[in-house]
Amino acid sequence: MSDGTVKELLKEAETRMNGAIHALEQDLATIRTGRASPALVERLMVNYYDTPTPLIQLATISVPEPRTLLIKPFDPSALKNIEKAILSSDLGLTPNNDGKNIHLTLPPLTEERRRDLVKHVHARLEEARVAVRNIRRDVHNDLRDFEKEKLISEDDLKRGEDQLQRLTDRFIEEINKRGQIKEKEIMEV
Repeated sequence: MSDGTVKELLKEAETRMNGAIHALEQDLATIRTGRASPALVERLMVNYYDTPTPLIQLATISVPEPRTLLIKPFDPSALKNIEKAILSSDLGLTPNNDGKNIHLTLPPLTEERRRDLVKHVHARLEEARVAVRNIRRDVHNDLRDFEKEKLISEDDLKRGEDQLQRLTDRFIEEINKRGQIKEKEIMEV
């Protein structure tokens, strides 16, 4: 019984840590690099008939050229609101509206802007690391409680702690790897 309890806790920890990695991936996708990517604007909220709606539900987003995004609204009446959402976002991009579509041209990143983006990436990475450590702390407390309540033995506790630390190290390493990849994309001229 005791070993199964530890396994369940570790499985839960792994699921929650995977969630932290997934959230990090989504955050990193919205940080712009020198190349155009639909992920930059997909989650941008647009006021559509007084309802905040993600842009991806209102338009097709394509990359006709390496530094250009083409946004084709499904409903032409949404064009103005999409344009407003882009202008009021922190993307720092000026939409080009041709009456049917919006063209977004990404200017080359300045050295200073690249450094700012890298700082932003580092902040996101630290948030993800903190999330993983918080999960480790929660599960570690559960393991200790189970040992106190004699649901698991002291040996199970030790084994569980070791496995939990290995799991945590693996996820922290994964976070660092993704950060290095994103940083390289940003610094690429």
